[in-house]
Amino acid sequence: MAKAVCTLYGDDATVYGSLVITQAHEDAKSVITGELKGLSPGKHALHVNVFGDVSQPTGAALGGVFNPFGKNHGAPEDAERRVGSLGNVEVGEDGSVQVHVEDKLVKLIGPHSIIGRSIVVHESEDDLGKGGHELSLQNGNAGVIKAFGVVGISS
Repeated sequence: MAKAVCTLYGDDATVYGSLVITQAHEDAKSVITGELKGLSPGKHALHVNVFGDVSQPTGAALGGVFNPFGKNHGAPEDAERRVGSLGNVEVGEDGSVQVHVEDKLVKLIGPHSIIGRSIVVHESEDDLGKGGHELSLQNGNAGVIKAFGVVGISS
């Protein structure tokens, strides 16, 4: 069993949260659970990005959506999707969301591990690669990053 944690913060400290990622073995789905707070109500994109470089307060050094297989952006259930394409979370009127994502491509174990990479939440809904915008196939045209954190190995 592998376990990792990701503590997310926004550049204005109003958006924050903590996620735990677990994977039973290399061929198992990863499970991402936790809570995010301080977001506007509605849908917000959730992605794994390439780098864990949190040196820029806007998340500019995090790279794009993690994509080791050279795919276009898509929905979590699509055959054509990036590893880091986790879809949307639905934020309630109180600005919080309980996150529960099970994903077959996100890995803690193996050559495409997300440990040391980042998890980001965006200001807008992910169009899942179907919006027709020039950014739809890159990041779902999800807008700016509202909060991010590095995925770190946990005991």
